[in-house]
Amino acid sequence: SGLSQEVGSVEQLSLHCAEGSLEWLYPTGALRLRLAPRLPPTTAAVKGGSPRHVTACIKPSGTFRGAQLYLEREGVLELLLPEAPRPRARCFSWLPQEKVALFLQATPHADISRRIAAFRYELRGDWLARPALPAASLSTEGACRPCNDTEILMAICTSDFVIRGSIRSVSNDAELQESIIGVSAARIHRQKFPLFQAARWPGRPVGSIRTPLRCGVKPGPGTFLFTGWLHFGEAWLSCAPRYRDFQRIYEGAQRTRQNPCEFPMD
Repeated sequence: SGLSQEVGSVEQLSLHCAEGSLEWLYPTGALRLRLAPRLPPTTAAVKGGSPRHVTACIKPSGTFRGAQLYLEREGVLELLLPEAPRPRARCFSWLPQEKVALFLQATPHADISRRIAAFRYELRGDWLARPALPAASLSTEGACRPCNDTEILMAICTSDFVIRGSIRSVSNDAELQESIIGVSAARIHRQKFPLFQAARWPGRPVGSIRTPLRCGVKPGPGTFLFTGWLHFGEAWLSCAPRYRDFQRIYEGAQRTRQNPCEFPMD
């Protein structure tokens, strides 16, 4: 609460958890949030290779008021969220040796009682495969590129969800720059959270998967293997080969003993 801060003071906090939320009541002064995620050993620099990046994503609440959020990188400030921003995620990456923080600056208002600056955040090591998020400051080159065989094989082993199914519908949200793919699941191979659930009437489980609008996804016939990640409680697409193509790729990897994990085949 800003009511417990001295006028003009800067409160120092550290964010260590992989994900969480912050709610600043009656903003006054500023908060400086140091980003220091506890990364597993696999996110450290590969010996003899380039160091991997760390990624953070911020999603403001729909009632974010009373402050502006800046990214502080090596002493330079970049505006991430203006006051009353659109409720969409902003992502950015940095090298482990870089010093980064979030600077939440209260905006002057005569009446601060109705203002709350709140957002959710995610801190991760390398965004596993290829980040497929509508992020303005996170490079998403290749987010729309079809996965190659190696990426498909890794996706079935490491993704938050692996769903075999068909496309029921595709809707576009121009404001959030997202496409929402309605999927009917023939088989749920894995889902860390109940993203796909049975409909109220008898039939296949249904759910939705998001992807950047600029990828131009279109509805089409056939059976696909949808894989991807959970991002702020929503499913985001990583790889989605046609199931018959996946079968060919997986069976070929089995013959040469190059499949990174076992996967149930019908």
